[in-house]
Amino acid sequence: MTFLIAAIGAKALYLLFAWLGSAIIASLLSDRKGYGEKPGLVTGLLLSVIAIVVWLVWPARPDSRWKLQGAFGRKGDGQTVAEARAESAAERSA
Repeated sequence: MTFLIAAIGAKALYLLFAWLGSAIIASLLSDRKGYGEKPGLVTGLLLSVIAIVVWLVWPARPDSRWKLQGAFGRKGDGQTVAEARAESAAERSA
């Protein structure tokens, strides 16, 4: 009788890494687009790699970091999200 230690195999491990990685990336994308991390995490866990594509085509909120700083963000130059929200609130109240 042989005793198998690695019964799941390497492919299952790689698929697990892809599943968890896509959940992390979808969570980061949804947070950057202004929806918070939880919706991205849920879509990443349920839809796996498709969730990344979903969050790439999903429209960003007007005052999100995606709209203000771009897809990857800028280092030091440009407006922060808090500054943009304060400016838009001041424009609405004036």
